[in-house]
Amino acid sequence: MDDMVGHKHEQERGHVASAVECYMKQHGVAEEVVYVEFKQRVTNAWKDMNAECFRPTAVPMPLLSLVLNFARVINLIYTGEDGYTNSRKRLKQCITFVLIDSVPIN
Repeated sequence: MDDMVGHKHEQERGHVASAVECYMKQHGVAEEVVYVEFKQRVTNAWKDMNAECFRPTAVPMPLLSLVLNFARVINLIYTGEDGYTNSRKRLKQCITFVLIDSVPIN
């Protein structure tokens, strides 16, 4: 997800090849095709993670919860923009809502 939202900005700054660049060169496709493919892979990964949480598995549920919560954080950070690089915008606001202005549970 990071490579999808930060790809253009990183290329302008002259960073090393991203997953988008590598996929384009390996498969000979346009940038838009790569974005569609990567978004489909993210969607499929979410389906797989959700399915694992609802069926009996040898993996303990607390471990599955850690993986799922990590994926949720990554999704929050990189949906729409590179929230890690531009953390003073939406990411800062989300953290403020959760940790500072949280809703009390009575």
